[in-house]
Amino acid sequence: MMLDTALCLERLAWHASRHADLAVHRLSLSSDPAYVSVRNRFSATLAETVTCSEEGAFITSWGYRLGTADDVESAAARLAFLLAALPA
Repeated sequence: MMLDTALCLERLAWHASRHADLAVHRLSLSSDPAYVSVRNRFSATLAETVTCSEEGAFITSWGYRLGTADDVESAAARLAFLLAALPA
């Protein structure tokens, strides 16, 4: 069974948006690869683009592995930490 990476990214975007300091800037599910861009609401430079591998790993634009689709909430928390956001 293939992993639905678009659904995984939608879930990551939802969990990231629960952090008060984070905003989902763009969710692009039709691009190749699909990605979500998240930024700190209070900084123009604290932003990150995340993709989801076919194995279900969330990967930042610079290659950092945030976590897996098995625990999306923890992956979003790691993203929030990287972007200096307060916990959800």
